[in-house]
Amino acid sequence: MQERIQTPLRLRSGTREEVPVTATAISDETVPVAATQHMLKRALFAAATAFLSINLWTGSPVLALWVGSQAADERELSMTPLFVVIVTLAVLTVAISVTLLWLEQRYRLLVGLPTREARLTWLRSFNSQREPVRQVPTSLLERIVTVVVYVAVILLLVWFVFFAGSPMSDYAQYA
Repeated sequence: MQERIQTPLRLRSGTREEVPVTATAISDETVPVAATQHMLKRALFAAATAFLSINLWTGSPVLALWVGSQAADERELSMTPLFVVIVTLAVLTVAISVTLLWLEQRYRLLVGLPTREARLTWLRSFNSQREPVRQVPTSLLERIVTVVVYVAVILLLVWFVFFAGSPMSDYAQYA
């Protein structure tokens, strides 16, 4: 007896078609386990994206400052620790960004969403203006990154307006 199990949509040759799985002896417990594993993978992708997005704003600058402080020999600012901080922050930012792009691509394949076009819409040649533009839906991971950016900018503005204080108050005591 063969049964067909409906699996999540997968990409095959650039189209969205279902990939059937056939099995000879499938118990009723197999389908919920597969669905649970699929949901667990999606949750892990979402958690990794949230973790990396937050660390893009907080963890990588703090780590870069720590690495720069370890490179400093004295208590005065010199160019060597400053250069180390800038290079470390650049490397961490690029690494986290590339990892976020990789996670997004893998998530789209897992869920069955179409992948993004390699070239940007506004970089298309004038000859291809009549070609239809593919409308690609926004994924959960993109929404997570967007929310993290909004929260980070709002918190930065709140800190700047209410908690940073005026830099002129430091100079008023010397006048």
